[in-house]
Amino acid sequence: MKNREMMQDGRAEAEWDRLLKIRTSGRDDSRADQHRYPYEPTPYRVLERLAGSGYITKKNKLVDYGCGKGRVSFFLSSQTRCRSVGVEYDERLAEDAAANQRTAVSGGRTEFVRNRAEVYELPEDADRFYFFNPFSLELFCRVLGRIRKSFYENPRELLLFFYYPSEEYERFLMAEDGLKFRGEIDCRDLFPGNDERERILIFELAG
Repeated sequence: MKNREMMQDGRAEAEWDRLLKIRTSGRDDSRADQHRYPYEPTPYRVLERLAGSGYITKKNKLVDYGCGKGRVSFFLSSQTRCRSVGVEYDERLAEDAAANQRTAVSGGRTEFVRNRAEVYELPEDADRFYFFNPFSLELFCRVLGRIRKSFYENPRELLLFFYYPSEEYERFLMAEDGLKFRGEIDCRDLFPGNDERERILIFELAG
């Protein structure tokens, strides 16, 4: 049964890549270190659930930190009509995202920036932020500082999404001043094993 489920998952992943006219499958840990973690794309079934949640619409601009080959940006911009920016420090992955953008059905609503997340200057209209364990908590604190700076310069509703959060991240987020827990999107039923980490935590940055 497990092998059959894995085969079905693989077919679904390949089918979405084909429909979006991109190539985003496969894990890449060639540039991983103690602060920046391996590239692993968010499963499409999780992105389907996020797209259907109503938290992201065509009025929003999403920033995907550690975007890799760009799957999150391409899928969500296609399904919700949002605009998106992928931020990636790895040159090879950034080149893959740029190549995908040239063929993607939603390429016109996406852009990609090769930069370190902790120094990236946010667009003033960015209001949604996606994280799939791209880097250490130390780097995240610096990224959060950038997001706060953007909020103070241009107050607006800012939502942060954390897929498959570690216990370390969750403890920090729940205790951090200025972050308001908005809820979660439960994804445990999408995969075998009832993994408690299979969810998306949603936080709002408060003033």
